[in-house]
Amino acid sequence: MKIEYRDGLLFTEITIHYNGQKKVINNVVIDTGASHTLITQDEVDDIGIRVGLEDDIITSYGIGGKEHAFTKTIEGIQVGEYILRDTPIDFTSFRFHNINGLLGLDILIKGKFNVDLEHSELLR
Repeated sequence: MKIEYRDGLLFTEITIHYNGQKKVINNVVIDTGASHTLITQDEVDDIGIRVGLEDDIITSYGIGGKEHAFTKTIEGIQVGEYILRDTPIDFTSFRFHNINGLLGLDILIKGKFNVDLEHSELLR
């Protein structure tokens, strides 16, 4: 799967599967420093992903400071041809322009991905 290096970051796209719908999310940063994947809630509101009473609320700490998010189990998250089914994903409001999410180690490790910087690809 092709990745793009811009603004000092590696970008890719993912597809979220939820309630029988699919949504492609562009401008997702491949973040090997993030323990878990985090998607901006604004990008998935149109397919019905919203915080509910059954969702856990979490707090994450990182370079950008403290972030609050809700965790929802979705039908699948797809990176290239790889689909991880029935997985919890964190959703929040990002304060970063042109970044719709972080693809973290939770998905990268489970999918056994490698970042090929020479050819700008995310490989399995």
